[in-house]
Amino acid sequence: MPASQLPEHRAFASHHATFNHVWSSLLLEELYRLGVRDIALAAGSRSAPLTMAAAAHPGFRRHLHFDERGLGFMALGLAKGSGRPVALITTSGTAVANLWPALAEAQLTGVPLVILSADRPPELIDNGANQAIDQQGIFARYPVHQQNLPSPTPTIPAAFVLSSVDQALARQALTPGPVHFNCMYPEPLYPGAEYLDFADYLAPLGDWLHSGQPWSPWQSAPTPCPTQPDWSAFRARRGVLVAGRIEDPAQAQQVAELAERLGWPLLADLQSQLHFDHRSLTHQDMALQDDAFCAELARAEVLLQFGARLISKRLGHFIKQHPWQDYWLVDPQPARLDPDYRLRRRLLCLPGAFLEAHETPGLAAPWHRLAQRQLPVSQRVRSACTRFSELGVCHRLNQLVKGQLFVGNSMPARLMDMLGEPGKGPSRLMTNRGASGIDGLIATAYGFAQTSQEPTTLLLGDLSALHDLNSLALLTKAQAPLVVIILNNDGGSIFRMLPVPRGELLESYYRLPHGLDFAQAAAMFGLGYRAPATLAEFEHSYAAALEKGVTLIEIKVPSCEVAEDLKALGDSIRGH
Repeated sequence: MPASQLPEHRAFASHHATFNHVWSSLLLEELYRLGVRDIALAAGSRSAPLTMAAAAHPGFRRHLHFDERGLGFMALGLAKGSGRPVALITTSGTAVANLWPALAEAQLTGVPLVILSADRPPELIDNGANQAIDQQGIFARYPVHQQNLPSPTPTIPAAFVLSSVDQALARQALTPGPVHFNCMYPEPLYPGAEYLDFADYLAPLGDWLHSGQPWSPWQSAPTPCPTQPDWSAFRARRGVLVAGRIEDPAQAQQVAELAERLGWPLLADLQSQLHFDHRSLTHQDMALQDDAFCAELARAEVLLQFGARLISKRLGHFIKQHPWQDYWLVDPQPARLDPDYRLRRRLLCLPGAFLEAHETPGLAAPWHRLAQRQLPVSQRVRSACTRFSELGVCHRLNQLVKGQLFVGNSMPARLMDMLGEPGKGPSRLMTNRGASGIDGLIATAYGFAQTSQEPTTLLLGDLSALHDLNSLALLTKAQAPLVVIILNNDGGSIFRMLPVPRGELLESYYRLPHGLDFAQAAAMFGLGYRAPATLAEFEHSYAAALEKGVTLIEIKVPSCEVAEDLKALGDSIRGH
């Protein structure tokens, strides 16, 4: 960023509380110059130098949470929504370990986080010192870059700190994911009677002290997608275009336009930003239970997929079983992303880069009649969603949603993927479908919401909400209306759809009924609360919640209902 765009008075200060504070300020200033704008912080004493440096910097947006597990997921949501790296500051000990679930999700989905964990110096490790654990390599191989910084000392030049940050973010740019700096701070951690002058130590940095530019940014240009010489032959076949996880709506639109030009059917996953697009086949997951639809789809010869990690097991099974003549996957994440080992070609790039390298002249006539084949399926889906139930609420939400949508894991993601209807849809849709855990969803959605002035809706299950109950405390700080819809079926009802033996084993060891509702939780955290009992009441409650503040809408349904409803719907599709 040019120096003219930096906040005023950005000359790097020479006076600091301690040498720990010098290094902390160097770390954060270089992160800022490389594009970091948001910092997520939790309280702690060993991290005091980092916290004080973050609080003093005028360029950062600071986000606080008392729960480090929620903090990590909040940072994840901020990074997903902003598209920028987000820094996290924690104290030492188990506080660091609480970041593990969010860090795993970030690694699996290529989300850029920068973890700055405070630590005891080496002489206070493994000798009974308080709040000390072995933090070196604590995240194993999950960070794309990790470095154990030594205790700050004047014998190590300041440029070492800056160049360490430059290297880490350069690697993160090439392989998006989490970066970890473990910062070993000895006492003193807090200011003394007066700040000390470190001008002599900082002098070798020269122009960096005033320029606003990074110390030694690693230059890298985006790698173009290599043109495939057999593209003309590939596109001439009967093909299917599958859209998996695509987080940029503009990139997603290019994928839909490609399907239209090719005359290929578009099967768009919930995470693709295209699930509600009129060019996407409606209710594709449910249609895969229909023989006529499957027979028509089976005429396809090749598959072109943009984005991985599909929600629909039925679509995944079809892809696995079908004898494709060729199968290409286009995805920017440098990971295999091929659990069934069917891929023939892997292109590491964004959809837009693929389209720039591959011409598609004119508009081809569709080779299929899949839209007609799925019409009877869609009629049955709509008929099954006319009453107050999990199916009914999710289907109605598809039609009502405004602004951003964050969908939780387990049943909510599957129901929204199954029941999607063409229409306006959300402006952006996000999930945590890397590790697909049910933890941290409230915090992630809050972080995602903070990156937009539009309303944000979170749809999740009851067990997911209980996992992240502490993060309800974050929601009152939301800048725009935020709606939390909890599908409360009293436990893990998804296990009723799995081959778990029925009876006591299922009820006590898998479903884990809790008998709780969320009215008092909403009151405790100062949130609005609604508990509609009809679809009309739900529609009214949701419309009111979009107007202002934060509202928790609880959908109370019988535990067995969703499994029975989906079975009945499947039977009607297969038997019509």
